[in-house]
Amino acid sequence: MPFSFNSRLQKLQNQILSNPYYRLQTVEELAVAAQLGIRIDANQATVDDWLRLPGFSIHQARTLAELSRSGVKYYCIEDIAAALSISPARLEALKLILDFSYYNEDELEISTKQINPNTATIEALLKVPFIELALAEAVVKNRLEGGLYRDIVDFQRRLNLPGDVLAQLMYYLKF
Repeated sequence: MPFSFNSRLQKLQNQILSNPYYRLQTVEELAVAAQLGIRIDANQATVDDWLRLPGFSIHQARTLAELSRSGVKYYCIEDIAAALSISPARLEALKLILDFSYYNEDELEISTKQINPNTATIEALLKVPFIELALAEAVVKNRLEGGLYRDIVDFQRRLNLPGDVLAQLMYYLKF
């Protein structure tokens, strides 16, 4: 029995090392990749890098890569979760392989109350930290003229928001 386990593990290690696009499927595979020294820098990750991680869709990978290119910095797993509007618990296993080169524990205290900019009124948007009257009005006006926001990237693009502003807002928005 130990022989088959070692053989399977060796085969998996060879697959991971020989294929830079190998898509990890399980937490076990994440652990093997981490033991092999494979790391992904969340702030430098490409679409292909994100797709290596278990459960990531092409849409999610593109969203994260595009946000990063636009100036959004990921400091922790909670930032990734906020950008994708999912629970941080769903991404917990990724800590084995993800690096956050700008991690700062003092900045992790955030509110988890989120608002949908596709349904929010100006008054509701004004309750979101970092949204002032001009931006709240622009969100509603743009939504009425251009239709619903598809996701956070569409929201950023249509409102021409800089990366640092979006990095603050993404915790409070849910699409």
